[in-house]
Amino acid sequence: MRMMMRFSIPVERGNEAFEDGTLGQVIQTVITETKAEAAYFMLEGGERTGYIFFDLEDVALLPKWNEIMFAALDAAIDVVPALTFDDLKRGLSS
Repeated sequence: MRMMMRFSIPVERGNEAFEDGTLGQVIQTVITETKAEAAYFMLEGGERTGYIFFDLEDVALLPKWNEIMFAALDAAIDVVPALTFDDLKRGLSS
């Protein structure tokens, strides 16, 4: 199932991670491990924020990916299903 992971990183911890070089490394690890279809980055509420879209084959992988972001970046994380328009049309037609 296609999922969207939204994460935001507190400013102070993000600054530390930027300075010590771990910010990009941690995000790259999650993108690689999830085999992301797409990833987008922006500022929301003054915090570094990212959206990663990926196909989830095993729900048991989520804690591993979440813990990487929690431990290294103090990130707040939401993971939710993400439907394409075709998925939505199929769901509405049943």
